[in-house]
Amino acid sequence: MSVLRWIRRNLIVIAGLLTLAYMILPNIVVMVFSFNKPNGRFNYAWQQFSLDAWKDPCGVADLCGSLSLSLQIAFWATLGATALGTAVAFALVRYRFRARGAISSLIFLPMAMPEVVMAASLLTLFLNMGAELGFWTVLIAHIMFCLSFVVTAVKARVMSMDPRLEEAARDLYAGPVQTFVRVTLPIAAPGIAAGALLAFALSFDDFIITNFNAGSTVTFPMFVWGSAQRGTPVQINVIGTAMFVIAVLMVLVGQLIASRRKSNARN
Repeated sequence: MSVLRWIRRNLIVIAGLLTLAYMILPNIVVMVFSFNKPNGRFNYAWQQFSLDAWKDPCGVADLCGSLSLSLQIAFWATLGATALGTAVAFALVRYRFRARGAISSLIFLPMAMPEVVMAASLLTLFLNMGAELGFWTVLIAHIMFCLSFVVTAVKARVMSMDPRLEEAARDLYAGPVQTFVRVTLPIAAPGIAAGALLAFALSFDDFIITNFNAGSTVTFPMFVWGSAQRGTPVQINVIGTAMFVIAVLMVLVGQLIASRRKSNARN
């Protein structure tokens, strides 16, 4: 009975830990097999421990080239989607205009629509325009589908802002630009940063939309998919592990900065 009582008391914690383990398990598998030395082409069975792939992560032809291309597209798509999405979010929250409700509803369509439908629609658009499929068509497509996620993240932050803070700044003779830079932007920064990080992750990770509109351009997800048909090299696990570790470190640094700010505010 005592065991059942303890499980019932900590059921939410146990469920949370099991969910976390379920989410992290694939990353752990990728990390473990980044130190494997397979006998054949497929890195699906453990053979022996080796650091060869870590010593030469670009040892596979075109791997680092596709990775660099994905990082470039994700960077520029994040900049474009964040700038446009932030402006749209402020417009939807702060201003009243015709079709405002319809636009707010349309913003959610790219998130609700299957990616294959959006990919085919964008491909049709580019072909009808006579555009050459490649870097620019992929970049435009990524900005378009990342825009909705940025708008949603920034809009939630802007809606929670206290307008009295901006009114206080204006009462202290701050101009519109100074108020925006000194008050509005710092308050909205967490939402903007969250939208930017989400856009970067979605853009870097996208395969379906990219595959439809890339032409001869090969991004990292497309390289991984193509390699899986012939045999996944260990270097892919190395890149995946490195990106996972970097993402975890960024989250930990963000949490550390946030906790320090809270402690300084209390003091």
